[in-house]
Amino acid sequence: MPGTNLTREEAQQRAKLLTVDSYEIDLDLSGAQEGGTYRSVTTVRFDVAEDRAESFIDLIAPAVHEVTLNGDALEPAEVFKDSRIALPGLLQGRNVLRVVADCAYTNTGEGLHRFVDPVDDQAYLYTQFEVPDARRVFASFEQPDLKATFQFTVKAPEGWTVVSNSPTPEPQDNVWVFEPTPRISTYITALIVGPYHSVHSTYEKDGQSVPLGIYCRPSLAEFLDADAIFEVTRQGFDWFQEKFDYAYPFAKYDQLFVPEFNAGAMENAGAVTIRDQYVFRSKVTDAAYEVRAETILHELAHMWFGDLVTMEWWNDLWLNESFATYTSIACQAHAPGSRWPHSWTTFANSMKTWAYRQDQLPSTHPIMADINDLDDVLVNFDGITYAKGASVLKQLVAYVGMDEFFRGVQAYFKRHAFGNTRLSDLLGALEETSGRDLKTWSKKWLETAGINILRPRIETDADGVITSFAVRQEAPALPAGAKGEPVLRPHRIAIGLYDLDEASGKLVRAEDGRIELDVDGELTAVPQLAGRRRPAVVLLNDDDLSYAKVRLDEQSLAFVTEHLGDFASSLPRALCWASAWDMTRDGELATRDYLSLVLSGIGKESDIGVVQSLHRQVKLAIDLYADPAARDALLTRWTDATLAHLRAAEAGSDHQLAWARAFAATARTPEQLDLLNALLEGTQTIEGLAVDTELRWAFVQRLAAVGRFDEAEIAGEYERDRTAAGERHAATARAARPTEEAKAEAWASVVDSDKLPNAVQEAVIAGFVQTDQRELLAPYTERYFEVLKDIWASRSHEMAQQIAVGLYPAVQVEEDTLRRTDEWLASAAPNAALRRLVSESRAGVERSLKAQAADAAAK
Repeated sequence: MPGTNLTREEAQQRAKLLTVDSYEIDLDLSGAQEGGTYRSVTTVRFDVAEDRAESFIDLIAPAVHEVTLNGDALEPAEVFKDSRIALPGLLQGRNVLRVVADCAYTNTGEGLHRFVDPVDDQAYLYTQFEVPDARRVFASFEQPDLKATFQFTVKAPEGWTVVSNSPTPEPQDNVWVFEPTPRISTYITALIVGPYHSVHSTYEKDGQSVPLGIYCRPSLAEFLDADAIFEVTRQGFDWFQEKFDYAYPFAKYDQLFVPEFNAGAMENAGAVTIRDQYVFRSKVTDAAYEVRAETILHELAHMWFGDLVTMEWWNDLWLNESFATYTSIACQAHAPGSRWPHSWTTFANSMKTWAYRQDQLPSTHPIMADINDLDDVLVNFDGITYAKGASVLKQLVAYVGMDEFFRGVQAYFKRHAFGNTRLSDLLGALEETSGRDLKTWSKKWLETAGINILRPRIETDADGVITSFAVRQEAPALPAGAKGEPVLRPHRIAIGLYDLDEASGKLVRAEDGRIELDVDGELTAVPQLAGRRRPAVVLLNDDDLSYAKVRLDEQSLAFVTEHLGDFASSLPRALCWASAWDMTRDGELATRDYLSLVLSGIGKESDIGVVQSLHRQVKLAIDLYADPAARDALLTRWTDATLAHLRAAEAGSDHQLAWARAFAATARTPEQLDLLNALLEGTQTIEGLAVDTELRWAFVQRLAAVGRFDEAEIAGEYERDRTAAGERHAATARAARPTEEAKAEAWASVVDSDKLPNAVQEAVIAGFVQTDQRELLAPYTERYFEVLKDIWASRSHEMAQQIAVGLYPAVQVEEDTLRRTDEWLASAAPNAALRRLVSESRAGVERSLKAQAADAAAK
């Protein structure tokens, strides 16, 4: 029985048999305010290659009323099973199928999600179809290579707005009849329905005019900074159309900020949905604006790469996501007028760190993953698919040249517009424009797993002049359980030579202090450096061109330890911070030494995104990687430092806000907790620090987690903020309380009941797991393993994954957790997707144990 799965082989067979022409989809959403189900009528016209063949169409629905194939009525009870409608006796040539069903609104962020805003009690709907959830709304051939046109007709309550891929028509009697789309895949069709607020503009360039829209709920309208969003969008249009040499391919471009969204955003053609946490209700740092802009540009890039030209099957998902990630960050770095020309620093600091972590898990896989079925792809939206893939594309651009890369991309778009492709189609175009043979490059970079380590090998004479320089490449063994063998790869890297400038006190790279070269094999000589005076710091992979762990030589490491904050440029600082964090995770640098390094350099760190990453990493290191006997002392050092930096930070600055949040996350002494309470009540203030809605909740949640606040205080704060965000924050605070009753209540709401919406469930899990409540949470280790398999079988993918990952006993860093996990993996026989998630969580505990041992040995 297939259940809701679909295999690659089934999809290939169906694609050989069928060519889909068009869908007409009629949805009656007039009862959306009440919820329940809605009527879905789908008419599909498609051609079949063989007479009397059999196939199937996908549908997940509570009830199917009619199935009519080529005028013949089929009995729904006989043909509708396991999320499929069997299609027997197909005719060679044109076939017409009509399906009438009742489909269900969801609260899981999959299919047609329904949310009621507590501010106005109005319902707001949006669709989320990637990977396989268009079938929750209409009968569809749910695979990316069966493209078609889609014509939506929607009945909705009076006064509501209906947005889809095609421009919104004027309704007649509350019925919206949309024009058909171009040929696109099912997973990028979309409907957004409700009394949304909107702002409109146009993109104008050389006679081209594209209508632009931004939408959000009315309760967020006062916070919607539409001008800033339009500015980033226009920069993206300018840069992408120039680089891609292909005009924006759809009739309009709407961006819709929607509630309870599971991901960051979704590239529905011409109707991008974005999580509405990106409409900032309170002050945030510039790092948040930068991340939002990258998300906006990522989805816009998908209009070409993903929507205009689409992968044939999900094994090329990585290319879809990596391309959008690479080009969005390149746009931020290079587009005229961009606010974030330092975007590659952010990439090195956040995306690369994600990739390195993912690539060291037992589930690591080649970038071009082997996706056998939908279950495989649903757990593959990971750090390999997005971040390692984008890192390797950046390496490819360095390898072939940026101009040659984009010329190849231009040829690719023109050749395959509105079609489907494989990786070989893009590589072929790049080989034509660059003259490089990419077959070996592709085999080593895209078809193998794991990370290389690059180390400098430097010899000098008595006067400090370099006599010999080489780059040593290592291929460490893959994690236990990972498939494949370690491999050495070709790397295009830069080597940076840095010295301390006497006048400024900054570490700067000399004008001739950068050498770019190809590194291949175990040892690559660099004769260009022989005869030069050895600089203070030698930095491999300067400018972050390649994807590799980088280690400093002993002399450079000693200097960087004293002067990490002194690099004049943000990118080499970020690379050194990342290397130190990587060494800490690997047990090569003790957590106590990592804390000392951060405390010595963070005060000089100007990049706010890097500062906030360091905050998160230090807290994680102390909580999970520190010797338990030393943890209290390290927490005290860190918390005292956060408060000192908060008081010293420039009034009203991003750094002040970041330090306030870091302090709130770790405040622990009675005096520190008194200060949080006083800041909440306004009896104490810190000049320039606005204790606004979101910062108040950060304080409330910490005070709840340490037992200072209970239901009365949490309910009181919710009365100040009776919004969807306030509801989520209150749920986190309640679950964070350090009592057996609070934990039991939170657990029951997530595990024993399936009524929580996706965003509230996520909030409860976030509060339930507190690193300083290990003893209180210990009994839940066994309960987790008792319920996990049933949860996976009974919940939707998104909801089950939240529970499987979020409630795993990651804070119980002990051998017993590993043993119990191994017993469960052996006895429960989970499917591949669930096994992967649990194995990844187990690897986190194993890494923590090793890091704790390294920290204990360093005392």
